[in-house]
Amino acid sequence: MSGSKPIPFDLISRSRGPLLLGVVLVMLNIAGNATSGLLRYDRSAILDGELWRLLSGHFIHMGWSHLGMNLAGLALIWMLAGKWLSLKEALFTIIFSALAIGLGLLAINSEVSWYVGFSGILHGIWTAGSISGMRSSHWEAYALFILLVAKLGWEQLFGPLPGSVEMAGISIVVDAHLYGASTGLLLAALLKRGD
Repeated sequence: MSGSKPIPFDLISRSRGPLLLGVVLVMLNIAGNATSGLLRYDRSAILDGELWRLLSGHFIHMGWSHLGMNLAGLALIWMLAGKWLSLKEALFTIIFSALAIGLGLLAINSEVSWYVGFSGILHGIWTAGSISGMRSSHWEAYALFILLVAKLGWEQLFGPLPGSVEMAGISIVVDAHLYGASTGLLLAALLKRGD
């Protein structure tokens, strides 16, 4: 097949990171309430020194419907925007988005006494991946970024997207999405890649 371009990455290899992450999220959900109580973002516990909760709360979910939404989001975001991030960049984005969201909730959202879920981190991956794709002039990356900005704008003006609270079975802290996306924006500048 002379003249054909090689595939830039092995699909199975690139899927290992999200698949492993999905397995961890499922296992933590199976572990149930005891794990949730120990790991969820809990404002008063964090202020009492349980700082791990700034990170760990993002990997805990309130039930199978909440987890299912986040796993579906992970698959979709990884297919659409994650393809422009290396696994190392995605891991960096996950860790720093989790920390920034936790710190943002602690510093700005004193009304949030507890929080669980991966959706804020998904917004960080969505942002960082879209910007990386835009750098490589992929038109769909521009569309994904515009969709992200519209979604965040809606959430800041009107609250969660219609039906999302019912689907998740939990109230949605839209500021976590904003903090995740803001972190993704900052990280995209720091993780500048030459493609």
